[in-house]
Amino acid sequence: MIDTTNLAKEYGARVLFEDVTLQLNAGSRYGLVGANGSGKTTFLRLLAGDEEPSHGTFNLAKRARLGILRQDRFLDDHEIILDLAMRGDAVVWEALSEQRRIGQACENEGHPDPGRISDLEDLISAHDGYTLQARATEVLVGLGIPMVLHRSPLSTLSGGFKLRVLLAQVLIGGADILLLDEPTNHLDILTIRWLEKFLAAYTGCAIIISHDQRFLDNVTSHTLDVDYRTITLYTGSYSTFVVDKAAIRERKEATIARAEEEIARKRAWVERFGAKNTKATQAQSRLKQIDRIEVEELVGSSRRAPMLRFEQERPSGKDVLAIERLSKAYGDHHVLSDVNLVLRRGERIGIIGPNGLGKSTLLKILVRRLAADTGQARWGHEVRFGYFPQDHREVLDDADATPLGLLEHACPGASPTFVRSHLGRVLFSGEDVLKRVGLLSGGEAARLIFALLIVQRPNVLVLDEPTNHLDLEAIGALIESLKNYPGTVLFVSHDRWFVSELATRIVEITPDGPRDFPGTYTEYLARCGDDHLDADAVVEKAKRARQESAAAANSPNATDWEEKKRRRNRLTQLPKRRDQVLAEIEAAESRKQAITDLYCSPGFFERTGKDQVAALEQEQAALGPQIEALLAEWEALEQEIASLESD
Repeated sequence: MIDTTNLAKEYGARVLFEDVTLQLNAGSRYGLVGANGSGKTTFLRLLAGDEEPSHGTFNLAKRARLGILRQDRFLDDHEIILDLAMRGDAVVWEALSEQRRIGQACENEGHPDPGRISDLEDLISAHDGYTLQARATEVLVGLGIPMVLHRSPLSTLSGGFKLRVLLAQVLIGGADILLLDEPTNHLDILTIRWLEKFLAAYTGCAIIISHDQRFLDNVTSHTLDVDYRTITLYTGSYSTFVVDKAAIRERKEATIARAEEEIARKRAWVERFGAKNTKATQAQSRLKQIDRIEVEELVGSSRRAPMLRFEQERPSGKDVLAIERLSKAYGDHHVLSDVNLVLRRGERIGIIGPNGLGKSTLLKILVRRLAADTGQARWGHEVRFGYFPQDHREVLDDADATPLGLLEHACPGASPTFVRSHLGRVLFSGEDVLKRVGLLSGGEAARLIFALLIVQRPNVLVLDEPTNHLDLEAIGALIESLKNYPGTVLFVSHDRWFVSELATRIVEITPDGPRDFPGTYTEYLARCGDDHLDADAVVEKAKRARQESAAAANSPNATDWEEKKRRRNRLTQLPKRRDQVLAEIEAAESRKQAITDLYCSPGFFERTGKDQVAALEQEQAALGPQIEALLAEWEALEQEIASLESD
């Protein structure tokens, strides 16, 4: 459905990708992954026709319809929600609209065009147009927008739900090719699961940018990796891709290492023996061999992970937080009702659940940015909390400030080296530290808030959707840092991989109140058995099976132990033999040179008998092959030692 040939995109001297030759087929779903700024969205914009390539070409299948979810597109607030969704199928929508106009004209004028009416009927039937409203309703409900709102204007929805209408418009358009840029943004777990099922049944060609690893694993059949200044196609889900990419890189690095070792061995031979007249020809031969050895130059990866290390200035008391009968409503809409919860030191509590039930509201009440209607939340002894808001502007409220200025203000008296090194660890370097906060990308703003939390050294971290806008490398770094953090973590997230890797306790916010589970996300899935979590349980079960299989495959048995023992013994013996061979080479070379010196000494042949001269000639003739054999053995020994040491 999509073919690219030597496709490239450059901005001045900066090369995003080049030499991209791909064939993307119907029935396949491609996860487009890479570091923030590597060119993922640019690649989609090229395919969508929004930008021109710097070099190369691409072709889409003839008459293929494109469905494009852009992050920078907005809808009219005055339009009806259902109508906006139905507009996604432009062909049917226009035909139905014209059909309505003709009908109204007939009522007023009474002169219909039978031929045009027939053409419209055929067009609508051919595109299954009379089911458009039903299809639009189904998609909107699946994306979490209840039917009671479908006839309301878009302005009745919050920003996140407006984006769901935009996604619905794309999904019902009957597109042959879907280009989806972060479709899971602002979706909760239930809605993400619905979208996974929808895409799994999609028969066209889909290219999807996402930083949600579980979503990619559940949806994609292939992975497009934007790295090393190109785009590489891998078969399989994201988890498979990670393993395959690392293995390919390791093989390339091993091949380069072997080539460099071969060059080093030949150079060592030339340096050791090349000065001898008798070895000049062999030395030249080895130099030519060195010239013929090709060493591939590996392009550096564009992927960079921040260095995050959260510490606490001092521990809190054992009881960190007590929430008692806490309630909150916005007018007639009750988001929290009679919430009771106790947090203890060292817990990592993941708060999950559908949007609109008060998860972010609860965190805002806890960090005193919002007042509860009833009840209370009491922090424990010596608690100092740090807050990461979903809307970064709650913390980064001065758009004219700079990362350097904010961090200097957060740690007064600190040296410029200290401040810049902390910014460098979260990937701010050079002129980036002087960039206005109002111009920072979502990922940059998130990393800056992490830098501020690191220097604040709180003993409780309250995090509201901390993985939004982060790439997969940054999410992995955040998980590891929070696992090593000695304090308490309370977080809201819809990223199931993040929750499953981090949480030691799950609190699901439901319409009937919080459901508190003292265990990991995987254990919660096994206990819960809800439909929207079943697929996750299957994924976790498969993951555990793969891990157990890998562990069994890698477990040492008697044969492995014997082999390792043999290799250790061999590695002990080889250097001794190598040194012995070198000594024999030196002795043979010395003896050969000594015979030559005897020949050149004055009066040698006059005072030496014929039998003795013949014996010396025979000895010298035998030394040549002997030295060659020893040199060959020395090279083989060096190669075997290098091979054993690299394993």
